Amino acid sequence: MKKVKNRGAFVLLIALFCVLGLSLYCARYVMHGREWASFAGGGTTMGLLYDRNEVLLADAGAGTYSEDYTTRVANFHVTGDYIGNVGTGALTRLNDHLTGFNLLTGTYHTETPKAHLTVDAALNNEAYAALAGRNGSVQIVNYKTGELLCMVSSPSIDPANPGNIPDGAYLNRAISATYVPGSVFKLVTLAAALETINDIYDRTFYCGGSVMVGGDKLNCTGVHGNQTIEQALANSCNCAFSELAQTLGTDVIQAYAKKLGITDSHALDGMYTAAGSIDAHEVGNINLSWSAIGQSTDLVCPNSMLRLVSAIGNGGTLVEPTLVGHGRRLKTTKLLDAETAEKMASMMNYNVQYAYGAGSFPGLSICAKTGTAEVGDGTDHAWFVGFLDDEEHPYAFVVQVERGGGGLSVAGAIANRVLQQAVAN
Repeated sequence: MKKVKNRGAFVLLIALFCVLGLSLYCARYVMHGREWASFAGGGTTMGLLYDRNEVLLADAGAGTYSEDYTTRVANFHVTGDYIGNVGTGALTRLNDHLTGFNLLTGTYHTETPKAHLTVDAALNNEAYAALAGRNGSVQIVNYKTGELLCMVSSPSIDPANPGNIPDGAYLNRAISATYVPGSVFKLVTLAAALETINDIYDRTFYCGGSVMVGGDKLNCTGVHGNQTIEQALANSCNCAFSELAQTLGTDVIQAYAKKLGITDSHALDGMYTAAGSIDAHEVGNINLSWSAIGQSTDLVCPNSMLRLVSAIGNGGTLVEPTLVGHGRRLKTTKLLDAETAEKMASMMNYNVQYAYGAGSFPGLSICAKTGTAEVGDGTDHAWFVGFLDDEEHPYAFVVQVERGGGGLSVAGAIANRVLQQAVAN
């Protein structure tokens, strides 16, 4: 009888080990099944990665990239590599699809898996060339569909032959970094003013070249005299926006920065963008004025600014951006009232017509805002953001060049070059 009990206990122990082993295997299969399938297929994913125009970006089965050097370098941050150095790379993000792997059915290579990105490789090539070796990023999105047509970050590398890797080459500056925004942040302050100051269009804003705030002097870039709110934006007048800041207060400005997505991280095809930050300052403090102007300690991710100008171009409704061209449903977010977006669009067009010069953007119906953000070391980040008011080419854009200089002369010139090609395609 004792032997029977001992044998029974031994069988139960074996059964317990089997259950535990099976549970461990299932858990590891869920966590690592994709990697096992990839390894079984030759140590890597097996599919083909294309841009929107059937330009081959990578043959994952062969472990190769585009045959064209420029295409490899300019599209590196959206393509990625087989090691996963770039978290934004499609070879990592679309691994399941490219492997043809499913947790229930395993691999299903009835034919070579293919994936298409929304970007235009040739447009990325043009954007990378326009950056001309400077650190920065260029993005263009169709604000009606959310398709990212262009996303480029510099510096980059050739994933086929990395060689000497520049500092920051693995960082996608478009979505994974934040910068002092300078005057492009005035769009946030403007939105808050339009929706919370009832007599905003009846006010006159005086600029004598500087203004005293709390005993400290805030300088402007010019002497603008009396201005309307529309003229103040076109002049990018610090004095006028300082007055708005002190009227609105820090709570309203911070609330609008959050409402418009500036201080949050956002999901982009399973990735998360860098969150911006806007510090609080008391009314009467000059730092509140500087913050509303886009200086002080403000930090903004270029992709968050792209979301904002996309929403303005689309009547206040953001179609969430995407890089993935298959199996996607449009997701929309209401950022602004339609009336506010219409007013802002009109003012941004006025900027171009009367401040920037429409001749700098021939043939483009462009609405924009410049930014020349002081970094604190005597250099400036150059920004140029906006959209095309064009039914055939509903494109929003953000160009940011680190320590690049003037927003209009540097970032604006890059935007014009890339947009001209985007419209011509």
